[in-house]
Amino acid sequence: HHRICWHAGSWKKLVEVLSILSGKPAEGQIPLDVCSTCHANATCDDKSDGSGKVCNCKYGFVGNGRTFCQDKDECQIGANKICGLHTTCHNTYGSYYCTCLAGYSPSNNMAVFIPNDGTHCQDIDECRITGQCGEGAQCRNLNGSFDCSCQVGYKIHNGVEPFHPLRDKASCKEVDCGSPPAFPHSHLLWNKNTKMGTKVVYQCNSGYHNVGKGNVSICTAGGQWARPSMLCQEILCGSPPVIEFTEQAWSNNSTPGSTVLYFCKEGFYNNGGNNVSICQENGQWTPPTLSCQGNQAADCFHIQLKWMIAEFSHLANCCGKTLWLECSLNPTKCIFSPTEIKPSIHHLLIFNESCLRWKAEKYEEDTEVYKVTYTGSRDYQRYFYDKRKKFLSSKADRLELCLSLLPVTNYSIAVTATSARFTATITISTSLPVVYYREFDTPLPVLSLWRSPNTLDPISLYQVFVLPGEGIMMFNCSCPAKATPTSKVNSPAEYITAQFDVHYVGTEMNFTIGDGLLYGGFYNAPLESGKNYYIILRTVSQWKTVSVAILW
Repeated sequence: HHRICWHAGSWKKLVEVLSILSGKPAEGQIPLDVCSTCHANATCDDKSDGSGKVCNCKYGFVGNGRTFCQDKDECQIGANKICGLHTTCHNTYGSYYCTCLAGYSPSNNMAVFIPNDGTHCQDIDECRITGQCGEGAQCRNLNGSFDCSCQVGYKIHNGVEPFHPLRDKASCKEVDCGSPPAFPHSHLLWNKNTKMGTKVVYQCNSGYHNVGKGNVSICTAGGQWARPSMLCQEILCGSPPVIEFTEQAWSNNSTPGSTVLYFCKEGFYNNGGNNVSICQENGQWTPPTLSCQGNQAADCFHIQLKWMIAEFSHLANCCGKTLWLECSLNPTKCIFSPTEIKPSIHHLLIFNESCLRWKAEKYEEDTEVYKVTYTGSRDYQRYFYDKRKKFLSSKADRLELCLSLLPVTNYSIAVTATSARFTATITISTSLPVVYYREFDTPLPVLSLWRSPNTLDPISLYQVFVLPGEGIMMFNCSCPAKATPTSKVNSPAEYITAQFDVHYVGTEMNFTIGDGLLYGGFYNAPLESGKNYYIILRTVSQWKTVSVAILW
């Protein structure tokens, strides 16, 4: 047992504390103001039983409400529990807030949130961003992330698939097969493209034919040309046909275009028929139909005629004249008359820029074989070379032949009469093709370009001009200036809205005027509504520093 002694002042203080805790004043005491004793981070509330006031710590704080109210760390129970999945919890003094992890975004589109309104973090589809994976790559969305792989026609470079462009150094590089393989005695038709899917068609040179299987090579996804079993062998017709009682004038050449002339042996005379046989591209001689017959009178005639020809042979090339000999089977009726020598081909001319016309000097019943060789070159394209030939067999004295001449090319054309061994030549410089203009009424016109996959045109690049349609426009387009979306048009050269290298165009391209993008460093500015514009396509051919431009 202990004796407890209270000082009068201490007892008074204890009574005050008890009265404060109970909310009731002690007997004989003045009621205390409980709310005045609440902590700064507390509120003064009515008791549930109505017996008085009580101090409660505010939301986000814990304590007795009077002497202390300290911050409550809501994040300690875990971000997933308080903020939801894919989140990070951030504690603050008296509260907290939530943010989404990388690859996710809040459903209310706010940077920070408290999930009291149902806000949650949802996956971001990074693949909606154009070009997220780079050129030639395709994007795959993942939960909270994404990865990339190469499209068909592209292959991985500096890495493996799949890859992440922000984490890895990998990228997709276009498949390039390089130059296609060459085959002996052949040439190829090719648009100089080395991308996957590009086709190269091989053709045997003149005088050769393909005895292999296939003549097409394709650039594969592995970056290699699929090699066809191409084999070009020389076309030979062999020995020409033999006709009874005839002899042959032949150079012993049996390649296509070779000619054999038949004439009757001594003691026989020409009874009509075709006396020419030609080696064809299919390796066969055209059948001659010459018929030779003989009799005693003819033998006598040929003996005497042979003597007369020998006697007067010294006059054959005298002073540009020759002797025409007209004889019947009776040698006494032979008539010799000197006449002027005429070329076997004369009045050679070109019409319609692609067709030849000439006159032939020969006996009407004879068939002449003409070999036409034409060679093309271009001053502005040093390595361009177009050489082809055709054959024409005819008895006519007026002849026409049309050739497939390319535009903007200098051609030298030679026509040779094979039996007469006479050649006539002519030259021509072909002009540009015809240009057609059309008008359109449309908010965003689309310019479509089509090019033949086997074209030999000299185009290096295309430029697109968009010019105001009002008034008279004078400008110099020889030295275009680069333009950007923020630059102002200070010179006519800046009316260029796009420039494309020809290898980007390929065989077909659609280009929308005024889409607000950059093409080849030039700004394709949007068109103003209600205004008229001239749209001009300019083709440019370049050789080193030399350029030749054509407006369409």
